Amino acid sequence: QVQLVESGGGLVQAGGSLRLSCVATGRADDYRAMGWFRQVPGKEREFVGAINWNGGMIGYADSVKGRFNISRDNAKSTVYLQMNGTKPEDTAVYHCAADLYFRRFYDPSGPAYWGRGTQVTVSS
Repeated sequence: QVQLVESGGGLVQAGGSLRLSCVATGRADDYRAMGWFRQVPGKEREFVGAINWNGGMIGYADSVKGRFNISRDNAKSTVYLQMNGTKPEDTAVYHCAADLYFRRFYDPSGPAYWGRGTQVTVSS
């Protein structure tokens, strides 16, 4: 069983930067693909970005492309989300997710494993 623990959320002014981290524990094969989703109360969960095991495949939502950067450190079993040029509409709970398959981040059912989330608030 994979466990994912996020950190790094908080309050940031519009235009500022924030870096989220997510540490995974469990069988490494089960988190070969890692990434981020976000959710605002009353709205559907939104894909943010994902990265495969060696960084050869990376995908972003159009809403964050060019502003957010996803990376990972396999030695630390950690995935990062560098958020630059933040906007008030980026305010959400950000959830880390993981799966054996990268494509699961684009499936309606989503990845198999989820973290509890970290709140990001962008003030205008």
